[in-house]
Amino acid sequence: MTQAAGARRMALKTLAAAGLALLAALPAWGQAAWPDRPIRVVLPFPPGGPSDMVMRLAAEKMQAALKQSIVIDSKPGAGGNLGAAEVARSTPDGYTWLWGTDTLVTVNPFVYKKLPYKVDDLQAVSIGTQFDQTLVCNPAFGAKTLAEMLAKAKAGAFNYASGGAGVPGHLSMELLKSSLGFDMVHVPYKGPAPAAQDVIGGQVPCGFLAGPTVLPHIRSGRLVALAVSGSRRSPTLPEVPTVAETGVPGAAGFVSEFTLALFAPRGTPEAIVQRFRQAFVDALKSPDVIEKLRASDQVVVGSTPAEATKLLAADAKKWGAVAQRIGLGLD
Repeated sequence: MTQAAGARRMALKTLAAAGLALLAALPAWGQAAWPDRPIRVVLPFPPGGPSDMVMRLAAEKMQAALKQSIVIDSKPGAGGNLGAAEVARSTPDGYTWLWGTDTLVTVNPFVYKKLPYKVDDLQAVSIGTQFDQTLVCNPAFGAKTLAEMLAKAKAGAFNYASGGAGVPGHLSMELLKSSLGFDMVHVPYKGPAPAAQDVIGGQVPCGFLAGPTVLPHIRSGRLVALAVSGSRRSPTLPEVPTVAETGVPGAAGFVSEFTLALFAPRGTPEAIVQRFRQAFVDALKSPDVIEKLRASDQVVVGSTPAEATKLLAADAKKWGAVAQRIGLGLD
């Protein structure tokens, strides 16, 4: 090798090393540029339910923080499975997120024989809010207490509405039926809002439905609240007892609580997850949002990914056992 050739080779090596050092010093392009286009949040339930209410409140503040539009995309069906599957299969680039009930990962895997997604393909980002289910009936049905509803059920089985097969209202009622020893025929709807409308219209006499969805109708007198499913009374309905407080035989210790959670496709860059989560939690913890959610019977949580993962794992263990005990299975 000539001296000139050796000098050229050494110069090329030096230039290459300098280029690699420069690239290493720069952040990944996807992280540096994100977000450079609208961000889509998939809601696997119809508009009008708890997940829709919360995300619409948060989206406006998140858009200001991230300087991009938040597109809320409802993809209802199969107890939330259709929307969850779409997100699980999405490119993990920070432009597609899933916002829905914890049942997507805590109940559905134990209930559906053919789940169209793998739970491991979704990563928990944050528990947003916690809420209960409210047992309601049409005023014309004539039941104002859980004991009165049970008496009617034992005299002859009748229908009840929920937001869909395997969703919180369905699971809560099936647990209640198992605990108290009565029967009702399940009528699933595509979300708690249409279910509530049919209870109001008298097509179905009663329903176990999300508190935020039925609260306005209880206040207007179009629905009668019999009990709430949680461990404590709702601050917005302090006159309504918990199931455990009703004194009905078998009701002691009954608790059915649920959360709304934010998920990302597995593999979404950590920096993007943390930035989106922070914008989301900051929005939820704004005083005006906290007050609006409290008025709709929801408690803001705003957990970290680690906290969300731990809570969801514990709830999956609980509801998996319940699903097996009551023989709950769906195609």
